[in-house]
Amino acid sequence: MNDLRERLGSARLYLVCDQRPDEFLQAALRGGVDIVQLRMKNGSDSEILAVARRFARCCAAHAALFVLNDRPDLAAAAGADGVHVGQEDVPVAQARATVGAQRLVGLSTHSPHQVDAAAGVVDYIGVGPVNETPTKPGAPAVGLELVRYAATHADMPFFVIGGIGAENIDAVASAGAER
Repeated sequence: MNDLRERLGSARLYLVCDQRPDEFLQAALRGGVDIVQLRMKNGSDSEILAVARRFARCCAAHAALFVLNDRPDLAAAAGADGVHVGQEDVPVAQARATVGAQRLVGLSTHSPHQVDAAAGVVDYIGVGPVNETPTKPGAPAVGLELVRYAATHADMPFFVIGGIGAENIDAVASAGAER
């Protein structure tokens, strides 16, 4: 197992955000974030690369992992530790071929079938959105049942995402989420 996968295995807190100032990112990392995913849907390749390189430097300074959303083609140039793709994005096999065996590949999952299909194919999965979230307008919430399913069936680290806060974290943890 390489160092990235060991670090992934011990990671617990995963931040998904768009372009943010360094102060925001540093505060999140000081607060315990282990992985940062840059989700920058609108921007030219050069804009995404500039922000991603800044995020990669900041994450490296805090010994945190950095993944780029949807852009395996830019991951290496950005200095990312990996890439995260969705079900409708670049196919996982293509993402893996593009980033190589050493970088991480993560996948969003929204159903038991998708959790099962990810086995042995990706390094980690995102399970959700558990609740409705403004970052994914129109995406139906999967609820706690999928968290329970992933807790008993996923063979890789999984991170529960989507509308999770102080008001519902206990219920999410009780459903089996550790990340």
